[in-house]
Amino acid sequence: MRAPDAWVPLALIARPHGVRGEVRVQPYNRDSDLLLDLDEVLVRFAEGDEQEISVDTARRANDAILMKLHSVEDRDRAEELRGAVMCARRSAFPPLEGDEFYACDVEGARVVVAGGEELGRVVTLKSYPTADVLVVEAADGGRPWEVPLVDAVVERVDVGAGLVTLVTREGIERG
Repeated sequence: MRAPDAWVPLALIARPHGVRGEVRVQPYNRDSDLLLDLDEVLVRFAEGDEQEISVDTARRANDAILMKLHSVEDRDRAEELRGAVMCARRSAFPPLEGDEFYACDVEGARVVVAGGEELGRVVTLKSYPTADVLVVEAADGGRPWEVPLVDAVVERVDVGAGLVTLVTREGIERG
């Protein structure tokens, strides 16, 4: 699991909105309300610079979120943020229930098939219309595995141990 103070990428700043410094943000998870409740974000620019900024306001606008960030007072300053990644502290995420987990908490976890065969390590989570899959960097150096997050394939996800145990390799394909 990530450290509580770690910054986790949540959205892309798409473009300015209006002339008073608001930005249109495209969240990676459109169903999440986390960005609406934040007091502070980290803006990570493509060239590597980062800036912590307080959030003045945030509201939904169809499939995007409109945010007014402190000290971003006009369209020109908002334009400078275009293309940057918006991050939140892991500690700001809402608590989970039961066997739920956040994708960021399983990145880097080992993936093994019951019986011991190691497939590799989780790189990211991908969403398809039919299922979410864990993208696993192959231990054998081949193309990545795509492990569907379904009970028939995944036996257990142990975030604390950094381990994903699979019931079977059946239904798992290379990306």
